[in-house]
Amino acid sequence: MNQKMSYVELIRRKRNQTYGFFFYTPLFFLLSFAGWLWEVLIYIVLDGEFVNRGVLFGPWLPIYGCGGILLSFVLQKYEYKPVRVFFISMLLSSVLEYLSSWFLERVWGIRWWDYSNDFLNISGRICLWGSLMFGLSGWMLICYGIPYMRLLYRKIWKIEKRRKLLQLICLALILLFVADAAFAADFPNMGKNISYKSSSGESPS
Repeated sequence: MNQKMSYVELIRRKRNQTYGFFFYTPLFFLLSFAGWLWEVLIYIVLDGEFVNRGVLFGPWLPIYGCGGILLSFVLQKYEYKPVRVFFISMLLSSVLEYLSSWFLERVWGIRWWDYSNDFLNISGRICLWGSLMFGLSGWMLICYGIPYMRLLYRKIWKIEKRRKLLQLICLALILLFVADAAFAADFPNMGKNISYKSSSGESPS
């Protein structure tokens, strides 16, 4: 019993260990790339064509990265409560998606997604199936993905050569991302199956 309690306590200490910039930066880019790949594959399977989704031009959708980081901070203590993780992930991710849609439309006057024809949508910005998918992906991330990433990070960080390589990769990704974002601020990625008419009826350029 004492050994079991010691093991549980060890797991909790590792879970609550402080992880810094070089943990969350690759996590952000990994999730951003996973989200981009997911949306690209949807169009390949359904329409048989490649569509570079998102405002930016690189292979990343930062809304997925931001959402994942947000969930990792809020839901870390619920790692062993999958039902709670699922429903909170649904709620937080849906709020983030709604606000992101509103912000993008306010800035550029168009939308990068529109669920107006989907079941139980709110202003075309979020819908039921999307929220369910966010809940499922949040559950997988918090209960399985993050614990594995923490384990991998510890193995990398304790070896100096690996640590320096990780730092260089993070720096390179940040520079590419900043350059992409700066360019997209004036010339966002738009076009067929990428952006949609806004609620004011404006068409993407």
